[in-house]
Amino acid sequence: MTSDSTVPGDSVDPFRNERTVRDEAPQFVLPLVVRIERDAPPARTDALETAARAVLTILSDERAVGDGEWAEVMRDWQDARIRKVVRRARGAEWRRAEALPGITVTGKSAEVRVFPPVPLDGWPKDLARLQVSGTDLDDPEPPADADPTAPVLWLNPDLDMSAGKTMAQTGHGAQLAWWELSDEERTAWRQAGFPLSVRTADPARWTELTSSGLPLVKDAGFTEIAPGSATVVTEHPALRRRG
Repeated sequence: MTSDSTVPGDSVDPFRNERTVRDEAPQFVLPLVVRIERDAPPARTDALETAARAVLTILSDERAVGDGEWAEVMRDWQDARIRKVVRRARGAEWRRAEALPGITVTGKSAEVRVFPPVPLDGWPKDLARLQVSGTDLDDPEPPADADPTAPVLWLNPDLDMSAGKTMAQTGHGAQLAWWELSDEERTAWRQAGFPLSVRTADPARWTELTSSGLPLVKDAGFTEIAPGSATVVTEHPALRRRG
């Protein structure tokens, strides 16, 4: 699913109809591919959490920073609108995706491969042919309560999004938190293996979260939901303490 998030520091609303400086830059998208085999689909919550960790993993990878081989395109992507697209693959499709440069992140049952950003209209053929639809997933049993000592990505309880769309949103939430952390806080999170949980907020709690000053994702409204919809609040302990 395609998704475009709020960007910290913008002087204009990125969801207004008129063009902004970010629209003048070349547009890129961060591809994510989730493995969904017919006989062994991943649990929904695990897929959401694995997608968020995949985004953090590529943001912190040595190839994506400094003079790394992916650094230039990562900078170009982050200078434009922050877009992510989640597609699904199985069998030979997944094996072809794994052969392309990228990083596979594994959860309890989910596998998500994240790739360096590509031009909006310049996808590699082995990724372009993958389906965007069909990412509906379920949890076999309700997820346990989130660990309050680790980051939690809280979902809007009033929105009904496909798993693919929600994976893009949790990726946005993780990225916004990453941008707000200090270098020391980023290092600690990375060395711990990027622990995090994704949970749906209680309605009353959601109202509190959206006014808390914590990183808040608002969607551009390209697919599934209305423009400007608040989708995720990331409650990272380091950011919570600042409040």
